[in-house]
Amino acid sequence: MPISYQAFPLGDSAMMLKFGQSISPEINKKIHLACTMIEQANFPFVRDIVPAFTTLTIHYDPFHFDSIHPYKKMEDLIAGVLLKEESNIPGQQIQIKIPVCYHSKFALDLEELTINKQLSKEEIIEAHISPVYSMYFIGFSPGFPFLGPVDKRIASPRKRTPRILVPKGSVGIAGSQTGIYPVSSPGGWQIIGRTPIDLFHLEDSPPVKLTPGMDVKFYPITLEEFENWRED
Repeated sequence: MPISYQAFPLGDSAMMLKFGQSISPEINKKIHLACTMIEQANFPFVRDIVPAFTTLTIHYDPFHFDSIHPYKKMEDLIAGVLLKEESNIPGQQIQIKIPVCYHSKFALDLEELTINKQLSKEEIIEAHISPVYSMYFIGFSPGFPFLGPVDKRIASPRKRTPRILVPKGSVGIAGSQTGIYPVSSPGGWQIIGRTPIDLFHLEDSPPVKLTPGMDVKFYPITLEEFENWRED
């Protein structure tokens, strides 16, 4: 069946499509399917498409349309694209595996989580690596992936006082999400490990390793493996 959504104008050169009210992998997959469908339409007047938790924002050139109501023209065109049956849209789900070292050298908040959650370190690590996470979107800093949902047993609020500097590669939990700091920066997520994978290279095309719509699976590595890690 066609994808259902609500459309709203966002200023004079963008429209927002809303697909639901709550954060969920199901809603997010519909958003990325809609994103793919619009990209495949190859409209020359579409400047950017921005997926988020429950919305998809389309930036367009209003002067492309010979009309005093460019938003209405845009709304009709997008509706025509998204009327296609979901099953008729080609595409393959991409799953990326990310190594994480949960050693105490990197797991800055793991000890505190064991106390707060009344779980052992091994139980927290197992709960973190077990799911296949949906990548909702990139935000906060270049290449920062918002992934979810985490196991409810280890869902944790952000720290009351953020750290001034969280090291690059740190893997953290905030609420029902997990994420990776692609660059060293301030941050308030609960840090439980670190990956040796470089997620952001400005010189690369694209500059980010993970993109919205992917599936992500974590797996544990030892401190020795981390320190000797070499990317292909």
